[in-house]
Amino acid sequence: MQIVTLLAGKPTIIAAAGTSEWWDKEWTTSLNKKPTVAPVWLGYEGLAGDGVADTKVHGGVDRAVCVYPEEHYAHWRSMPELATLAHGALGENFTTQGLLESEVCIGDIYDVGAARVQVSQPRQPCWKPARQWKLKEFTSLIEQTGCTGFYFRVLRHGEVRTGDAFTLEARLHPVFTIAHCNEVYYRRKTDAEAAFALAACPELSGGWKDMLHARARVLTTA
Repeated sequence: MQIVTLLAGKPTIIAAAGTSEWWDKEWTTSLNKKPTVAPVWLGYEGLAGDGVADTKVHGGVDRAVCVYPEEHYAHWRSMPELATLAHGALGENFTTQGLLESEVCIGDIYDVGAARVQVSQPRQPCWKPARQWKLKEFTSLIEQTGCTGFYFRVLRHGEVRTGDAFTLEARLHPVFTIAHCNEVYYRRKTDAEAAFALAACPELSGGWKDMLHARARVLTTA
């Protein structure tokens, strides 16, 4: 388990291209993060020199580090529209090896470099990768495949770098894998019991707790 590519960058404005295509209007994105082999300070709200374009759905203490498994890139690159997809294309800070959604669990604690991090929630794909790669169905494909990635919160700050290995220090909730979270969120939308159970996980991010609890309450009072 290691960081294959470490990426950071500030939001950039993409100028309008002057066509009638839906992706060609001016917009702001943080998908253009740059890889680095130098050590980078990982603080409690993310990597030094990094930023997010939409703070409502990205960033903050519970979403300090966006993680995406390197193993998924071969699948995406098999599609002609995504053949040149490079690490960082999903907006991640860590492109990783050995940390798959089917194996990583909410609350998992890892040491990496000089830092300590904890899995907090799945990454919910937004519309921006679809716009960046001019493939309208990209977001729905990410959801359908479960190749979403996930977020870390930072429990101890410190330097990290490309090639750093992850050491699992604690697994608190082996039932609540990222794959299970995605299953509950995307495919079990009418399962109030599963939503309540996941929302009760102390280490799940506050945003996901609120979302799942609200969904379950609607289902049980309808």
